[in-house]
Amino acid sequence: MINTKISQLLGIEYPIFQGGMAWVADAALASAVSNAGGLGIIAGMNMNGEQLRAEIRKLRETCDKPFAVNVMLMSPHAAEVADVIVEEKVPVVTTGAGNPLTYMKKWTEAGIKVIPVVASVALAQMVAKRGAAAVVAEGGESGGHIGEANTMALVPQVAQAVDIPVIAAGGIADGRGYAAALMLGAEGIQMGTRFLVAKECNIHPNYKAKVLKAGDTATIVSGRRLGHPVRSLKTPFSRKFAELEKDPAISDEQLNEYGTGALRKAVSEGDEVNGAFMCGEAAGLVKCEQTCKEILEEMTAQAEKILSSAGRFIV
Repeated sequence: MINTKISQLLGIEYPIFQGGMAWVADAALASAVSNAGGLGIIAGMNMNGEQLRAEIRKLRETCDKPFAVNVMLMSPHAAEVADVIVEEKVPVVTTGAGNPLTYMKKWTEAGIKVIPVVASVALAQMVAKRGAAAVVAEGGESGGHIGEANTMALVPQVAQAVDIPVIAAGGIADGRGYAAALMLGAEGIQMGTRFLVAKECNIHPNYKAKVLKAGDTATIVSGRRLGHPVRSLKTPFSRKFAELEKDPAISDEQLNEYGTGALRKAVSEGDEVNGAFMCGEAAGLVKCEQTCKEILEEMTAQAEKILSSAGRFIV
């Protein structure tokens, strides 16, 4: 069994987080991951406070294990969501798409463990000084909104710069990546792409099929012009978006309008033409649909085998 500071801190069996993927990470998926021994995360995305409250209570109907809510700080409902998290006594909060300092004092005073997702050493140091329990250092190999640094370079630099546990994310989808992350200084990992094909994940079958068919060059990054790059599978939508953002005649407003609702179309409708199928570079390692329990057990067994045999490299 792999036992780290983060599994001890959160009271979870496996130091493996399920990413807070918008439109994907609902109560059903988060409950399945937490019940299997990892940390399931509900995506707050653009929910208002009452919508999030309903999702939290839905999870608690089937799960009494630790779980988290991911707060998208760009959401217009972020302030009311922050209050609901306190009122519902959510044990762990992860944050993304912005700086969480506005809400951290409120959360930490309520006894909530705050774990921001960071893409730089500077942000990691900033949140650590303000009481973050840990940070998720997410490299640009991940799916969805990404930063510029890659996991291999980012994780050890963040681990060296802060004295709180670091969770590695980006490009991890099997036990090899898990073991490597621990060697880079991480105390756990976060995955999104691998959980897209979990049996408990309620995305459209077309989405799962695309992930399972993906290879090492299957993704594309678009949105850099707008200041928030996104990694997704190569589809008619993502290719066109990438071309449109090169055209100076297309305004930022037009680009934003073109992209509005594209993720929902992929998740809910499986729209292969107009949908944005967000996915990480590690999709080529994901070859079959499994339960969350099977995913966690398989990855842990792989990582344990690799770590236990690492001594063969030392002569």
